[in-house]
Amino acid sequence: MNLSEEQTQKIREHFKGLKTKSELLELLNYVKSVIYKSGAQPFILPQLNFYCNPNKHAERYIVFNIKKKSGGDRVIHAPNKGLMKIQECLKVIFECVVEVSSHAKGFVKGRSIVDNAKEHVGHKFVFNIDLKDFFPSIDQARIWKILQVPPFRLNEQSGRRILANIIAGLCCERMEVERLNEIGKWTKVVTSVLPQGAPTSPILSNIICSNLDYKLSCMAKRFEVNYTRYADDITFSCDKDIFSKNSGSFLKELKRNIKEERFRINSQKMRVQKSEYRQEVTGLVVNEFVNVPKRYLKQLRMWLYYWESYGYERMSYYFMPLYIKDKGYLVNGEIPDFESIIRGKLNYVRMVKGKDDSAYKKLLERFSKLTSQHELIDSILTIWENKGLEKTMEQFYS
Repeated sequence: MNLSEEQTQKIREHFKGLKTKSELLELLNYVKSVIYKSGAQPFILPQLNFYCNPNKHAERYIVFNIKKKSGGDRVIHAPNKGLMKIQECLKVIFECVVEVSSHAKGFVKGRSIVDNAKEHVGHKFVFNIDLKDFFPSIDQARIWKILQVPPFRLNEQSGRRILANIIAGLCCERMEVERLNEIGKWTKVVTSVLPQGAPTSPILSNIICSNLDYKLSCMAKRFEVNYTRYADDITFSCDKDIFSKNSGSFLKELKRNIKEERFRINSQKMRVQKSEYRQEVTGLVVNEFVNVPKRYLKQLRMWLYYWESYGYERMSYYFMPLYIKDKGYLVNGEIPDFESIIRGKLNYVRMVKGKDDSAYKKLLERFSKLTSQHELIDSILTIWENKGLEKTMEQFYS
């Protein structure tokens, strides 16, 4: 969502002066009118009251699993339509009020996986770690607390702490999670946390991680390494071998800092990548420059070849089950058309390699030729169905 400077400033000033639930509702409705334009129905107070208590309303979210590429399931909590629109408005407000750490590259306007990968190009060692159960590891109590300090200041002194309660309730959900108990063992408990699937969770996780980013960036500077974080994906790089278990001090300090910030390293996703082999950061190759993996381009060329050789319908019928299996889930349960899938993959190549890259231009040329033929065939079949064979032949020869 691209806001004008005037709109951004208006949201900041309005938020700064908030005192009551009614004033919060007014701000949410202003943001909603900006997002959805004039056709947006305003939120009402009973709606806000209904959604702000995660303890009472289990129907606020639709829960489903998607397959992880690494194996196992990822639990998604997708907010229902009413709550999602409130959260989308809150997300815009958070983005106007908060300036996220420069080391955070994920879910920040103007930053991408390409920016994340660029920081680690051309180094002898690239070290990746992953934070386990990232969003659900952030409790509602932490959200409530962060809302009481600058830049939010929704606290007792300002007379606005009730707003911290409401916003934290709107952004969190009760679910079963793992927590460390008094004797140092991980046990399952039910508590309110950031749900994976809510529009507000990414920006709130970046705010919560500001202290972690500060600690890890200071540590990186001291060890003379580069540091970035893309959501739960943390990367370091340098030309010295300080990441192996034998080195000791770097890993020891890293683990301590992450534990102090109440996160947990996923030991199965900790890896050191050396320059003699392919080095990847958030799915992009960084050995010499930022690039898409060869397997990605190979798959794209294969799909275009089959489209060219066997036609759209046959190619789509054959490859769609493979795509769904690889993806693990479908957005809203809807099967996308194969043309849109390939277009999206081409846009990804363009984002990474640039519009003037020769490989991208060749793929785009083949795709453009295929889509123009596909549109022509669709047009002819439509005429045949509606106007008969004679008109179809006229159109075909014209």
